[in-house]
Amino acid sequence: MTVVQVSVPALKAIKNSVIGNRTAKAALGRDEALVERIIECLNEPPPTPDGSDAANTNIRIEAAHIVASLSYGSSDALRSLLQLNAPRVLLYAISTLQPSAQPSLKAAFARALRALSAAVADAVGPSQWGLPPTVSDVRAEAKVALEYLFQPEILDVYIPLLTDPSPAVSTAIAQLLSVAVRNAEHRARVHEWCPPAERTREAKGKRGWERRDPTTSPSRHGGWITRTLSSLLRRKDVKLQEAALSALANLVRDSDSQARRLARAPPGVLSTALTLAKSRNTDLQLAASHCVTSILRACAQGHYDPTVSHNDQATAITIMHVLNRIIESEDTSYQTKTKACFVLYSLVSDNRVFCQLAFERNSLAKVANLINSITPAEKSPESEEDEPESVCRLREAALTAVAAIALFDSDIRTAVTDELRLVPAIQASLSNRYVGVRYAACQCARALSRAVSALRTNIVDTGLGLAVFQLFLKADEDRQVMHAASAVICNVVTNFSPLRTTLLEQGVIQRLVQLLRSDDIELKLNALWAYKNLLYKATPELKREVMSAIGCSEMSNLLMESDTRLQEQVLHILRHIADGVDGVELLFAEMGDSEMLLDSLAKCMESENEDVVLQAVFVLANVANSVSHQTSILSHPKILGRLRDCLVDAKVEIRRPAVSCVLELARQNPRSFRELHEAGIDATLRHMLEHTSHVASSPTLRFAAGRQMGAEDDMEVQEKARQALHWLEQAQLARESVVSEMDL
Repeated sequence: MTVVQVSVPALKAIKNSVIGNRTAKAALGRDEALVERIIECLNEPPPTPDGSDAANTNIRIEAAHIVASLSYGSSDALRSLLQLNAPRVLLYAISTLQPSAQPSLKAAFARALRALSAAVADAVGPSQWGLPPTVSDVRAEAKVALEYLFQPEILDVYIPLLTDPSPAVSTAIAQLLSVAVRNAEHRARVHEWCPPAERTREAKGKRGWERRDPTTSPSRHGGWITRTLSSLLRRKDVKLQEAALSALANLVRDSDSQARRLARAPPGVLSTALTLAKSRNTDLQLAASHCVTSILRACAQGHYDPTVSHNDQATAITIMHVLNRIIESEDTSYQTKTKACFVLYSLVSDNRVFCQLAFERNSLAKVANLINSITPAEKSPESEEDEPESVCRLREAALTAVAAIALFDSDIRTAVTDELRLVPAIQASLSNRYVGVRYAACQCARALSRAVSALRTNIVDTGLGLAVFQLFLKADEDRQVMHAASAVICNVVTNFSPLRTTLLEQGVIQRLVQLLRSDDIELKLNALWAYKNLLYKATPELKREVMSAIGCSEMSNLLMESDTRLQEQVLHILRHIADGVDGVELLFAEMGDSEMLLDSLAKCMESENEDVVLQAVFVLANVANSVSHQTSILSHPKILGRLRDCLVDAKVEIRRPAVSCVLELARQNPRSFRELHEAGIDATLRHMLEHTSHVASSPTLRFAAGRQMGAEDDMEVQEKARQALHWLEQAQLARESVVSEMDL
C-alpha cells in the first residue's frame, strides 16, 4: 500500500483502516516506505494546497493517530516503527512544540508517545497484569527503545507535560508513567527527576557557585513527581484522576519511603485515594484501590514485624469491599474484573493477615463464584477454541487471587476444596491453551497441596495431583508454568502423600534429574527441593536410587555452587541420606571420596549464609554418629576449628547440632580428647557453662548476661555441652592415669 501524495483525507483513510484491525496493521507495517513517510509527517508535513498552518497541523495530528494505532496489535508494525526511529522522531516533535501549539496537536503527540511507550514496555516486560501469552519477537529492539525513553535528557522532554493546562495532555503522560515504568532503575530515574529550572537553582549556592547538597532538595527523591501527580487528583476530571492514581500506584512500588510520604495526612494521597475509591465511576474506584494497595504494601517493605496495624487492616478491608463489588457486578466488563482480581492478589500476596481478612470478608467466595461461572463443567476442544481471550485472562486473574489467599491457612484451603468446590475448575485450567491460566492453576494446586488433609483426599481423589504431574512431564511446557508445576511436585512427593509411590513408578526421579541439569536456577532449586522432601525418612533403596540418578560428580559440583540456595538444598539432601549409621555408610559409599566431602562441609561451614552453615553442621553431626568416620572428622585440618566457631558465634539453631556433634565425638571416641583439646573445644564448652547457674535461674539475668558474657542461654545446648565436657574430662583423667602409671 503506497500513497503518492500524503493528505489529511488519505491519512484519515489509513487510520480508519487499521484501527482495531491487526491484519491491516501488519500489512501497513510491511510497507516501510509508507510508514516512514507517515513518521516524517510528525515533523515535516507535506505542503498543502492552501499552505495554511491549520492544514499542516491536521496532517501531523493524523500521522500521530496512525503511529499510536500501529503501536499495538502487530509485531510487524511495531518493528517497523522501531526500525524507523519513531520514538526519537516523536520526542523531537514534542520538544519543538511552541507554547502556542494547538492543544489537539499536543494531545495527539502525547497519546502517540503513551501508546508507543506502552507497546515497547509490554514487549520488554515484565507484564503488569498476569503473564504474557508469548515472548515478543521484537523484544531486543524494544529493550533499546525503552532504555532510551528513560534517559534523563529524554525525561526532560515529556514529563513537564504533566503540568500542561490541557487535561488530555497531562492524562496521556500520567498514563505513560503508569504503563511504561517496569523496573526499579527506571522508577528511580522518574522519582529523582525535577524540572531543569529547579536543577539549576539547586546547582548554585548563595554565592552563585556553591553546590547544594542534593539530598536536602525538596524536588529530589520523588518530591516533584509525587507533588504533581497528587495535585492532579484535585482536578475534577475523572480520566485525569484515574491516570494520576495509576501512575502513583506504579511509581510507589518497591519504595517504602515514597509510600510513607504518600500515606501522610493531611492531605495525604492515601486518604484522597480512599475517598476516590468510593466514587460512582468503576474505573476510578479500581485505580484508587490499586493506588491504596501499592502504598499499603510498599509501606510494609523492610519491616520484619509480622503484625499488621489496625489502621492498615481497616484500610485493607475498605479496599476489599470495593473490589468485591466490582468482581460480583454483572455490569462490569471482564477486563475491569480482571484488574480487580489482580489488585486483590497484590493486596493479599504473602501477607497472612490480609489473606485471612480476604477470607472473612468473602473476597475468596466471590472470586470462586466468578471462576465457576466462567469455567464450563464439561470441557470440549470446540468450546475452548471459541472462548474469548478476555475470559481466559479473567480466569487467570481469579485463580491467581485464589492461590494467594489460600497459601497459608488450612481452613481456607478446606473452604476452597469442600465448600467452594474449585478443584474441578482448577484441574480443567491445567490444560488451558493460555500459559497464564495454566500457571495460575498450578499455583492454586501448590497452595492446596500444602495441606496434609487435601493432599490425602481431594488432590488424590479428583486426579488433580496426577494432572499436575502430567503437565510436569511435558518437555516443551512454558518455563514459568514448569516453575509452578515443579513447586507442586515438591509437596506431593513427601512421605505422607498417597501419590508418592505412583509418582516414583512413573519416573519422577528421572524427570527431576532433567530439571537439575537445566540452565534455569529456579528449576534446579525446585528439583533439589523435591529430592529433599522425597528423601525425608526414606528407605535405603530409595536413597541409593536418588544418589545414583544424580551422580557423585553432580552432587559435588552443586556443593560448590555460588547460589547459596542451591547449596542449602544439596546439604539438606545429604543430611537426609546420612540419617542413621547405615545412611552415613551409604553416603560415603556413593560419594566415594570422604576427604572431598569433608572439605566441602568445612567450606560450607565458613559461608556467610546461616542456612548453608546450619545444614552443613547437621550433615557433620549425622556423620559423627558413625564411629567408623569419626577419625576422618578428627583428623581433618579445618573441621574442628569451624565446629568451635559455630559453638561460639552462631545462632542457637546452629549451636544445637554443633554441640550434638561434639558430644558424639567425645562420647563414642575416647581418643578424641587430644584433637578436641587442640582445637580449643573443651575450653569453649567450659566458657559456655561458666554462668549458666544464675542465668538459667533468673530470666532477667539470663537476658542481661546472655551470650555476651559467654553464657549459653539455651537449655538443650547447655545440657549437651555439660555431657560433652564430662566425657572429655573423663578421657583426660584416663589419659593422665595412664601417663602416671608409665612414669611409675
